[in-house]
Amino acid sequence: MGIVKISDALHDSVRTASTALSRSINAQAEHWLRVGMMAELHPQLTYSDICQLLIQHASTPASFALPVPPRAQPQQTPGAAQ
Repeated sequence: MGIVKISDALHDSVRTASTALSRSINAQAEHWLRVGMMAELHPQLTYSDICQLLIQHASTPASFALPVPPRAQPQQTPGAAQ
């Protein structure tokens, strides 16, 4: 565990969101960090897709790494040899 310094304005936003969503300030900040990291790593995913992956990941015991979405299957062109 470490200390992360953030601006007062961002801290106020985290505090407001944590209250509205019934999370601790740290849990809200961690949620935003995880969602943001997933969004940067996988820009093709929607917020809903990311949340679904995080929920699936949470049900996997003792897993600390961020989930990786399944790779999109290459589309076959009609009449192409397989």
